[in-house]
Amino acid sequence: MKVGLKIRNKEGSNKPTRYYSKKQEKQVAKELGGRTTKNSGATPFSKGDVFTDDYLVECKTKTSPSSQITIKKEWLEKLNAESLFMGKNGSVLVFDFGENTKKYCIIDLDTFKDLISEE
Repeated sequence: MKVGLKIRNKEGSNKPTRYYSKKQEKQVAKELGGRTTKNSGATPFSKGDVFTDDYLVECKTKTSPSSQITIKKEWLEKLNAESLFMGKNGSVLVFDFGENTKKYCIIDLDTFKDLISEE
C-alpha cells in the first residue's frame, strides 16, 4: 500500500478513495458538458474538480452508501474564491450519498436568483 493512499474496505471494496472521486468527477463533467480539472485543481491556475464555461464545480462523494454527508463552510468559501479567481460566473458544490446515487447541487442564493430570473 502506498503511503498516504486511503483505502476503504466497506462492503467488500478495497478501492482507494480517489477511485470514487475520479468516477464522480468524470460523470459530472459529462453531464454538464464540462471538463475535469487536472490533478483535481491542485495547480496554481486551474482550480475545482470540474469546470464549464461559466461555473467552477467541486465534487464530493461517499465511498459507500450513506444517508448523510457533512458539508463544510470552508469548502463553499474556498470554491467561491477559486471561481472568482478563475473568472467564472459562479460555483457549484455537487455531492452524492455514494456510488450510483442521485447527485445534488449547492449554489449560493445570488446565483440561484440569477438562474431563475433568466427563465
